[in-house]
Amino acid sequence: MRAVIQRVSSASVIIRGIQKSEIGKGLLVLLGIEESDSNEDIEWLCRKIANMRIFPDQDDVMNMSILDAGGEALVVSQFTLHASTKKGNRPSYIQAAKPEAAIPLYQSFVQQLTAVLGKEVKTGEFGADMQVALVNDGPVTILIDTKNKQ
Repeated sequence: MRAVIQRVSSASVIIRGIQKSEIGKGLLVLLGIEESDSNEDIEWLCRKIANMRIFPDQDDVMNMSILDAGGEALVVSQFTLHASTKKGNRPSYIQAAKPEAAIPLYQSFVQQLTAVLGKEVKTGEFGADMQVALVNDGPVTILIDTKNKQ
């Protein structure tokens, strides 16, 4: 499972011209799922995201988590995070999970993150053509791959 985590002042998802989701201060999580991902990856990644200290404290030092800061979360599926660019100029997405495997893992991830944060996590729509808008705060952008936990 790969995630691009961005600390945002605001973020939104528009699908077919209609706003699906919107958050204020918090985290935009772009989530890529591969065939070998499991519930263990979901649990580890959700805990990591919830406890990552990337929000400023009263001294403007990144020392607070999203839990401490009371921020919101928006999760958007993004299979292109598993693009392989080793050969040629057209990325291969063969490592990305097929929808029948990815959708239940995506839904489980959203449910688990909701439980860990104690508040509703907003989402995009799996497989939809989405326009994602954000104001990256900092900018702070973190990449996490559950296959590289060490």
